[in-house]
Amino acid sequence: MLTIQGLNQYYGGSHILRDVSITAKTGECTVILGRNGVGKTTLLKCLMGQLPIKSGSITLNQRQIQDYSPERRVREGLAYVPQGREIFPTLTVEENILIGMARFGGRKAGKVPEHLYELFPVLKEMKHRRGGDLSGGQQQQLAIARALAAEPKVLILDEPTEGIQPSIIKDIGRVIRMLADRGDMAIVLVEQFYDFAEELADQYVVMARGEVVDHGLGSDMAAKNVREMVAI
Repeated sequence: MLTIQGLNQYYGGSHILRDVSITAKTGECTVILGRNGVGKTTLLKCLMGQLPIKSGSITLNQRQIQDYSPERRVREGLAYVPQGREIFPTLTVEENILIGMARFGGRKAGKVPEHLYELFPVLKEMKHRRGGDLSGGQQQQLAIARALAAEPKVLILDEPTEGIQPSIIKDIGRVIRMLADRGDMAIVLVEQFYDFAEELADQYVVMARGEVVDHGLGSDMAAKNVREMVAI
């Protein structure tokens, strides 16, 4: 379980995150929604240690990690698929995935687990191709596989549908649902595509002006008119 409690973050004199509190449970997909500029990506960067926090706590399985380096947070079980994918274009598909396994060392770090290729068969077909040769949707699948290679307890995804063709969006949604249902991982999904978010959400959180303004069960999103809250 990942718990964010009373998180505050500033850029200069601007209060970007305001007492943000969110819980993401193992075996569930927690979706964070909100219009552009409300602090969603900033929140994820604070979770990963890419940005410091002014106050508050981040707890993973009863251990506070807000003072840990990004590398140690990965070792503790966080994995991040950033907006824009950020794969290594000159490395092969296989080499990109192996980078996600660097925390293991030894023989384990030298071979891509077959189950990752089973999740995304196209990556096996293209494992010797350079990452930069893949389509945008294939690169997104590669970014997710690279994150999963670290065997995370919490998988954090920042707008994985951005710029992706509908057929691959469907494949990514299928994988996210399967990972959540497997019961050994929490999924935190920041998403602008409302229909995709509603389909996957076990829990939802709506942010506005840097704070949480609504939250609840994914099954209640339609009844609570969440679509209108996040409409651009």
